[in-house]
Amino acid sequence: MRKVLPHEHYFRFHLTLPKGYPEEMSDGWPMILFLHGAGERGDDIERIMKHGIPKVVDEIDDFPFVTVSPQCPEDLWWPELTDSLAVLLDHVVENYRINQKRIYLTGLSMGGYGTWHLAVREPERFAAIAPVCGGGFPLNGFPHNLDRIVHVPVWAFHGEKDSVVPVKESRVLVDYLEAHGGKVRFTVYPDAEHDSWTPTYSNPELYEWFMSNSLK
Repeated sequence: MRKVLPHEHYFRFHLTLPKGYPEEMSDGWPMILFLHGAGERGDDIERIMKHGIPKVVDEIDDFPFVTVSPQCPEDLWWPELTDSLAVLLDHVVENYRINQKRIYLTGLSMGGYGTWHLAVREPERFAAIAPVCGGGFPLNGFPHNLDRIVHVPVWAFHGEKDSVVPVKESRVLVDYLEAHGGKVRFTVYPDAEHDSWTPTYSNPELYEWFMSNSLK
C-alpha cells in the first residue's frame, strides 16, 4: 500500500497491515517504522523495497506488525528530517489502529543514523530501537544527547569490516550508553562489510526482541 503524507511534511511511504487487521488486536497493533539507506532516496517508492523491512514483509506470509517505510527525498538526509518523521508518526497513529506502547524504530546506513537521531528527538515514543550500520553526528550533540534515551532498549548492529560507515560509529554510541546505564545490546558481524542488514532483518530474534519491549 503506497501512501503520501497529506501536507507540507511530504513523504511517500510504503505501509503494510497484518492479516486480521483491524479486528484481532483490541489494544491496537504493534508498528515498525523503517528508515532506508541513502541509495533508496528519490521519488520512486519501488526503490525502498530492496532491503530491510519492506523486503521482509514481502517474504514473510504473516508478519505481525503494521509497517511504515517512508522514502527520503533526493539530496536530503534522515537526521535533518526528524520533525517531518514525527509528523508522519502522528499521521499514522491518528489514522490506523496502532498500539502506542509498541512502536519500534529501525533503519540501515543513513537510516541507522536517522534511527539514532529520531529516537533522541522523540525519547518517549519508541518501545525499542534497532539502528543498523549507523551512527550519530557530533555537531548534533552526539554522543552526549544519548542521555535522552538511556531508558530506551537499543539493539545496534554493524559489520566489523564496514568501510562505508566504520564500526566505530556505532561503538562510540554503544559505549556511551553502556557507561551511562543504557539498555543496549550490540551485535558485530565479524566478516560483514556494509551489508549488515541482511542477517539482521532475516533474524526472527529481532522481531521477538521488539515484541518483548513495550512502553510502561
